[in-house]
Amino acid sequence: MFEISVLNGEQSRQIIDTEQAFSAWKAASAELKSRYSGSMAFKTVAGRDYLYRKTGTIWKSLGPRNDETELTHQRFHQGRERLRERTAALTRRLDELAAVNRAMRLGRVPLIAARILRALGSSFLMGSAVDVVGTHCIFAYERMVGVRVDSQLVATGDIDLLFDARTSLRLLGKSLPENGWLGLLQQVDHSFHLLAKGDFRAANDEGFLVDLITPTGPDPIRSKRTPPAKGAGDLTAVEIEGLVWLVNSPKVEIVVLDARGYPVVMSVPDPRSFALHKLWVSERDDRDAIKKRRDRDQADLVARLLAEHMPHLRFDDPALQALPSELRQLAARFADKPEPASLEPGW
Repeated sequence: MFEISVLNGEQSRQIIDTEQAFSAWKAASAELKSRYSGSMAFKTVAGRDYLYRKTGTIWKSLGPRNDETELTHQRFHQGRERLRERTAALTRRLDELAAVNRAMRLGRVPLIAARILRALGSSFLMGSAVDVVGTHCIFAYERMVGVRVDSQLVATGDIDLLFDARTSLRLLGKSLPENGWLGLLQQVDHSFHLLAKGDFRAANDEGFLVDLITPTGPDPIRSKRTPPAKGAGDLTAVEIEGLVWLVNSPKVEIVVLDARGYPVVMSVPDPRSFALHKLWVSERDDRDAIKKRRDRDQADLVARLLAEHMPHLRFDDPALQALPSELRQLAARFADKPEPASLEPGW
């Protein structure tokens, strides 16, 4: 089965310290990229000095040199330098915390998965166009309740990315590189490649798999793949029945630690939706027998985490009204498999 260890005070404090430093680093880094991006300098045009601001490849005049533009120039460079120093200090702090996290064995998410999550986050796709589903969600639910699950239930060599097909093409066009989803993965690891032309799955040279999945369309018989974001050489999301429940579910955005102790943001479905969906999948006749048992165990695990550590997250919560009543009623089945009473003291 699975063993659940509650984090002790020292472990909890370390995780909170890391998250606080990460939050401060994200804010400073975002401000540096937005408020102080590009450059600012005086240029001489027709014998007169003008202050120019460069954003991207475009230079824009802010006016002739005078007391006001001199002050603008000074504030820009001083503010940028202060923010660079703050960001550098927070970067060093995260490096220090990561080393302690490794020593305390707090890191959970495999490195390759964490790097993919960061790439999605940097492209503003995590939580807006894609969410993590499948086994990796358990790392987020562990953090929610402050425990660690010691079990093969969290061992996995792939990551499932749930694509919301309602995402605007404009967002995808701005966020994805020229060669689309595959290009984003290749920024993380250049060895990522499609397993077959037009496939929904990519793999790297170490065999780590990324699946791009999406809910079935209005005609599930005819529609099996969504159009690729960036042409025929890109990943094509495969449509899977039942995923609409996870797309419409409330989402949880949470910070988890990777195997090297560094924080990363993950967006996942509400844990109650995860448990109900896994239970539903485990009872499908067309599901592989081994996968069905793992699905049921994962559903039971998350239901147990909620019952023991977050009982206020009830399955009859109105927040889950987007899920069909038939699915919500499956929650009663979690009581079908009680934990067996121990017959041996904990010597």
